[in-house]
Amino acid sequence: MDQILAGIGKTIQDFISSPIIQLGVRVIGIYLVILWIATAYWAFRDMQQRSDNAILPYLVAAGIILFTPIFFVFAVWVYKIVRPHEKIGEVWERNLAEEALLAEVEAIHHCPTCERRVHEEWIICPSCRTRLNRVCPNCSRLVGLDWSLCAWCGKDFERREMVTAPAMEPLPVGLEATGRITASSSPAAASMPTSVRSSRGGSRGRAAPAQDPLPER
Repeated sequence: MDQILAGIGKTIQDFISSPIIQLGVRVIGIYLVILWIATAYWAFRDMQQRSDNAILPYLVAAGIILFTPIFFVFAVWVYKIVRPHEKIGEVWERNLAEEALLAEVEAIHHCPTCERRVHEEWIICPSCRTRLNRVCPNCSRLVGLDWSLCAWCGKDFERREMVTAPAMEPLPVGLEATGRITASSSPAAASMPTSVRSSRGGSRGRAAPAQDPLPER
């Protein structure tokens, strides 16, 4: 029995010590080392695409290196479990898609009161009668209710226009002098008797006939 076991052991030892087997073992070892280092580099690059942290990729690669070429496969499994599921580029694309969808929804005009869809050129909501826009008094174009000035013609809605009083036309020279004489002599004329005033009026011209305060019916 001992001779049989010794023969089997010698056969195995001769098989392992053969040059072909030794070369195969060395090739497998070199392949595992290369795969080990490549896996660490892959984890480093993958973490750079999934995180903005500059230190985290180095920690992931160091963790795979510490697991040695024999157990680095378990480190890769752990890394795939705990790594972020989305890359930074995928997150940006998703955010851009959400922003584009939100902008498209906001571009659709809705009534602020009843939330129904309205046209951008409507002035009043036909459902709830809410005022939507107003008309510029200068260029007659639609402007928003919250605009402080018209974007088309530049009219300032908050500044009130000054109303200027109409200028008085100057009187002719003769009438102006007559008016001054009449105004200056009006107190004296009021104090004079009626007979004197009528005589003065008759001297200037023929007096107008007096009208009957109570005309005949």
